[in-house]
Amino acid sequence: MGQWAGQLPVETAARSAALAQRIAARIAAAGGWVPFADFMQWALYEPELGYYARHDQAFGPHGDFLTAPEISPLFGAVLADVLASAVAETGLAVEFGAGSGALAEDLLTRWHALGVLPQRYAIVEVSAGLAARQAERLQPLAERLGVELVWWQRLPERFAAAVVANEVLDVLPVHVVGTRGAETFERGVVVAESGTEAAASAAPRFAWADRPLTPAAASALAGIELPRSADGEYLSEVAPAVPAWVRTVAERLAPGSLWALIDYGYEREILYAPFRSRGTLQGYYRHRVVEDVLAWPGAIDLTAFVDFTAVVTALEASGLTVHEWRRQGDFLLRHGILERLTERAEPGSAAYVQAARAVQRLIMPHEMGELFQVVVAGR
Repeated sequence: MGQWAGQLPVETAARSAALAQRIAARIAAAGGWVPFADFMQWALYEPELGYYARHDQAFGPHGDFLTAPEISPLFGAVLADVLASAVAETGLAVEFGAGSGALAEDLLTRWHALGVLPQRYAIVEVSAGLAARQAERLQPLAERLGVELVWWQRLPERFAAAVVANEVLDVLPVHVVGTRGAETFERGVVVAESGTEAAASAAPRFAWADRPLTPAAASALAGIELPRSADGEYLSEVAPAVPAWVRTVAERLAPGSLWALIDYGYEREILYAPFRSRGTLQGYYRHRVVEDVLAWPGAIDLTAFVDFTAVVTALEASGLTVHEWRRQGDFLLRHGILERLTERAEPGSAAYVQAARAVQRLIMPHEMGELFQVVVAGR
């Protein structure tokens, strides 16, 4: 995956410029500086203009990123096996951020084969455009299988279900924090000064500026010891939104529920290792890394690695039992992805070779196998 240095389509650039104007006004109203978490929230989720509000935002080879369900349907088949008992007991499946609908399609297909279809499949989706795409893809299958397909605008106060959140946590807003000698600071966003009259009339540009820690960042850093260097700075991210969101969902789960969370990240000791001194925050556009995450708000995906120690702590604090916490490769192998592979195609056939290559991407350490974590918790 290389660096992106191209031009945005005209319509996309215009939407980004409109969002930049809106963000610049909010920064001015806040006194000229905001935490990056605010900028990320607006860039990704602002109604009509944010990245996940875009109707043309695409997953897959022609989009900005690939998720595991787009790589192989066997990912969903394995998850379906793990969650089958909760589906059978509760009759409800819930997916957060269903993307292209590929994972839902694979889960329902496998549950149908196992004879444990849910009565209802509920999707929680922030993008109206994606929800429309999901309906177009999934409604015919749901009707054929006799499953009620619904989109939840808000969570019930209490529900029992098989729950999936695949690559949801990494796009929750993060605060950028750092150390410089004995100092601990927060790196936020300001409107960059325009050097010329032409620049002043263009869309606002943004720049970084350091300030003392905000209360939210300081609270999130409790229990985290950031590395320090006498002759340089160390940057990373904290995401108080992640454990807060996990608790919000976990506290609503009734007995019989199982929840699978999948994302890229590490346990805390590895995430904040001294060698990771530039943090994990990145932007993506058309499968290319965008180094300047402040450029083109709303047009690029923004993401940061997940602190899975915080995730597991939040689950347990909410009364859930963590049944598994494994690297994705270990998880998929333990739960039979190779067996699912041999069922899919005749070993040695062209179809088998193609499917095996896809599985390799999911399980190999140098691909997604080591980088992604899977947590399964239940009540």
